[in-house]
Amino acid sequence: MASNATIFKATVQISDMDRQYYEDHAVTLARHPSETDERMMVRLLAYVLHAGEGLSFGRGLSTEEEPALWQKDLMGAIDYWIEVGQPDEKTIRRACGRAKHVCIYTYGGRAADQWWEKHTAPLARLSNLRVLNLPQDGSRALATLTQPSMQLQCTIQEGQIWMTDGSNSAHIALTGLKGGLPSFGH
Repeated sequence: MASNATIFKATVQISDMDRQYYEDHAVTLARHPSETDERMMVRLLAYVLHAGEGLSFGRGLSTEEEPALWQKDLMGAIDYWIEVGQPDEKTIRRACGRAKHVCIYTYGGRAADQWWEKHTAPLARLSNLRVLNLPQDGSRALATLTQPSMQLQCTIQEGQIWMTDGSNSAHIALTGLKGGLPSFGH
C-alpha cells in the first residue's frame, strides 16, 4: 500500500441469491493517488461478486505482480486472479499461467470496447480467462456511492446487481465478453 494512499472503509451487506451467499463484510480499501473513485468502486464490486473465504485485495496499482484481488488456497496456489480495468496482454497471459481462474472486469465505455476489440483474438485461446464488461452508466453510478466510510447493501439476483447506500443506488448488468456470465465466486 502506498504511503500516500487514501483509506476508505466499507461495510457491505451481501445478498447473493444466485449463489446463496448472505454475509456482511468489513472492507478496507486503499486508493492509490492515481486511482479514480470509479475504479476503486469497481474493485469493491469485484470483491462483492467473488466474496468468500481467502479473497483479498492485492497491494495496488504500483505492484504489477499482484492483481486487484486474488484468492489463494491453503497451500498458496492462486485459485482466482481478478483484475479491474484494461490490463496488457502480457499481464493477462502471466496471470493465466499462475492461476486456476482469471477474471477481468473492464469498464470505461468506448475505451473498454476498443481494448476488447484489440485483445479478442490474442486472448481467445486462454481457457481459464473470463472477461466481463460493466456498462459505463453502471460504473459511474457506483462511483457516486463513494464515501470515506460506506454502509452498503448489495443484492445479486439472476445476474442483475443492485448496490445502494440507502440514499443512492447503482444497478449493473454485466456483459460477458469471454467465458460468459458466471455465477460469481466459486
